[in-house]
Amino acid sequence: MKLTKLLERLTFTCLQGDLDIDVTGIFNDSRKVTEGSLFLCIAGAVTDGHTYVEDVVKKGAKVLVVQHPVEAPKDVTVIQVEDSRYAMALIAAAWYGYPSEKLKVIGITGTKGKTTTTYMIRSILEAAGHKVGLIGTIEAIIGDTVIPAANTTPESMTIQEYFAKMVEIGCDSVVMEVSSQGLMLHRTAGILFEIGIFTNLEPDHIGPAEHSSFEDYLECKSRLFKQCRLGILNADDKHLEEILKGHTCEVETYGFGEGADYRASEVHLVSNPGYLGVAYHLTGKRDFQVEIDIPGKFSVYNSLAAIAVCDCFGVTQENILTALKQAKVKGRIEMIKVSDEFTLMIDYAHNAMSLESLLTTLKEYHPKRLVCVFGCGGNRAKSRRFEMGEVSGRLADLTIITSDNPRYEEPEAILQDIETGMKKTSGKYKKIIDRKEAIRYAIHHGQPGDVIVLAGKGHEDYQEICGVKHPMDERVLIAEILEEDQAKA
Repeated sequence: MKLTKLLERLTFTCLQGDLDIDVTGIFNDSRKVTEGSLFLCIAGAVTDGHTYVEDVVKKGAKVLVVQHPVEAPKDVTVIQVEDSRYAMALIAAAWYGYPSEKLKVIGITGTKGKTTTTYMIRSILEAAGHKVGLIGTIEAIIGDTVIPAANTTPESMTIQEYFAKMVEIGCDSVVMEVSSQGLMLHRTAGILFEIGIFTNLEPDHIGPAEHSSFEDYLECKSRLFKQCRLGILNADDKHLEEILKGHTCEVETYGFGEGADYRASEVHLVSNPGYLGVAYHLTGKRDFQVEIDIPGKFSVYNSLAAIAVCDCFGVTQENILTALKQAKVKGRIEMIKVSDEFTLMIDYAHNAMSLESLLTTLKEYHPKRLVCVFGCGGNRAKSRRFEMGEVSGRLADLTIITSDNPRYEEPEAILQDIETGMKKTSGKYKKIIDRKEAIRYAIHHGQPGDVIVLAGKGHEDYQEICGVKHPMDERVLIAEILEEDQAKA
């Protein structure tokens, strides 16, 4: 592809070399550079691509995109831009033929609810006959291809590659999670979203390697509403006005308040042995009864956002209701049927805030007992262990402390730290290091009316020990336990 084509939407300065040359590939990883390619010098948090100039030129790079001048042979074209990450997003879009312009792109940002809402929207649109790609925290889905995710929002080159593959197989739309980091690092630059969704905002991702302050975190989230045609936002969130500051899109809202375009009323919890859900009456732009097989008030918010999006696509009420009942997210309040007497579920809650939210939601169903099985990852802040122990001790009737991803720490030491937090409460607890045995104990001691939650692992299908990821899927462990019980019977 001609370099001029790759740079057509960029503001740049050519420091040296020829613009009228062919480029054979685009890379930001010096190890992958090939003869005749373009290399983007990205100043990252860990390494600076500018320091690899000599190396990539030796490998045959003919174009360098830089933020500051570098020394390079005269036959190498050097393009200077203000921000090489922003440039990478636009160059990648051009390289793949601007695939986002051939798709209706739906982006979801917010502290919580992004993943579940993403799957709900995909479920409804697919039920209505659309072919929908997905990019999110758990995985990317391109037709029958499922790619495990490394980041909630991948690098721009990966996004554009995924979009191109989606177009190739006939997708007409894509729904994706848009993280504050993704917006801050220009991973979605150059994409005009058909719809942008805002779920909620709470202090999160603030620290040296993430956002400098809550204000910075909020500002990054708000950028989505300067690059979408329609914004669909949670009317009940106290930060709504700030999120919409400077917005350039049309606006619709959802929530419980009277002013929302899609609002839920008459909300009531649905509870049966082995099943928890929530139902409500939708009013505003649509009017019908809704029931979802995912418990909690936040599920109402997620479904309202999904309904608002699908209404823009002209989806029928019948398709919406059917698809909402079928929408499931691996590891997000994922109910696993093991008994007609009690409820067992798996959830990704792996910090104090998410665990408190989960357990508080489940307590609203007034279970006979709320049983929480969880551990904490090794080589992470010890404070998380104390906090999660205290939360579970305060909210659960019984806590079973077990191993998560111990990494390079001794599991017993991690359990002791969790126990320190537990002891600040009067909550009952039991320590069982082996996760399978902890789950077995919870199932074997389940009582009628109990709700048992396995927290922390969620969609993960491994356990990391001393740098090695060993296969471990809680769904598989549960199936094995039930099979073993049956064999003994």
